Amino acid sequence: MTITEAGLNRATLARQSLLEREESPVPEAVRRAVALQAQHPASPYVALWNRVSGFDASELDTAFADGVVVKATLMRITLHAVHARDYPAFRSAVQPTLRAARLDGRFRATGMSPEEIDALVPELMRFAGTPRTTAEIDAWLRTRPGVPADPAVWRALRAITTLVHRPSGGPWAFEHRPVYRAAEMPPPLDREAADAALPALVHRYLTAFGPATVADVAQFSLVPRARIRDALAALTATDAQNAPDAPHAPHAPADAGRAPAPPGGGVERLPGPAGETLYDVPGAPRPPGDVPAPPRLLGMWDSVLLAYADRSRVIPAEYRTLVTRVNGDMLPTLLVDGRVAGVWRATAAGVEATAFRPLPAGVWRALSAEAEGLVALLAGRDPEVYRRHHHWWAKFGDAAAEVRLLAGPGG
Repeated sequence: MTITEAGLNRATLARQSLLEREESPVPEAVRRAVALQAQHPASPYVALWNRVSGFDASELDTAFADGVVVKATLMRITLHAVHARDYPAFRSAVQPTLRAARLDGRFRATGMSPEEIDALVPELMRFAGTPRTTAEIDAWLRTRPGVPADPAVWRALRAITTLVHRPSGGPWAFEHRPVYRAAEMPPPLDREAADAALPALVHRYLTAFGPATVADVAQFSLVPRARIRDALAALTATDAQNAPDAPHAPHAPADAGRAPAPPGGGVERLPGPAGETLYDVPGAPRPPGDVPAPPRLLGMWDSVLLAYADRSRVIPAEYRTLVTRVNGDMLPTLLVDGRVAGVWRATAAGVEATAFRPLPAGVWRALSAEAEGLVALLAGRDPEVYRRHHHWWAKFGDAAAEVRLLAGPGG
């Protein structure tokens, strides 16, 4: 049966717990979502508030502090929060991408060779066994013989090593100035390990964002499509009994930090709305396209907005340049009937919503109820979260069909 565009939207919302908030411990909610964009420290918290019934932000604080949830540079060469059990496979899978992106022209201009930067890695990992600031690592690099005082060296090392972010304070566990530590169980980063780990990442992606095309998986991971096709071939060729566990099931840690064996079976092909080939995990939720989708207030860079090559699944084409700015900022959005309908920002007066089209009175009431919950989440932490991105609001012009203050600090 061909899945419709509306069906694709509802499949995404169901798997991302955006049709109905789930009752789930925070670490398992992170696993269900697969990866939460974490460029801004607040975004994983806002993402989980949208997905978890009765979300308690202190639970995520604890998960970060205990290392159950890890913040690190992963897919798309950007920061994500992931479950610690997923980190080894995800990190191994994307290593070739990270390495190619950072051992680039800027790195070559330092005069160092890849072999010389590789030789620094074991020393850096030992040094970062104790949490280190960027200033401390810069000072350490200046003591290394033959290492030029060039920011491209540290930029390369951040990408090719398994450094994770340690909570450093601030309202959302992390400040904008990061503190790094070596991963407790660093995964192997050779090409063989990367190829072995990629099917696990692809399978986990499909559980959370499928059905999806090869291009979608490549967009989410920033892994070349040829490697994605090879991973999908491995998934369909391996005995189905080796398929990975579902996000809600118990999961054994990877042995000694190594990536799990390639999962297999359980991947099927579906015809898409335009005749494209979609891949999915059998039995994963695919609700009808007319299932009601409640309004949501998504945070900056929410994963559902970035997980596809064809973002029209969630973002109408006419709004894409409004919410995705020229520098890559993905603004906080209003999700109405499962698709972006505007943006929101937190101000001193409360949560202000800008709709790009007229919305029914019932939708505004539901958005106001959501905003009351958001104000409660932000209170005592960062009531004007994302404030440094507010300059984009002056650029909406005639696209702003209606602006409303949904909720304020006083309720």
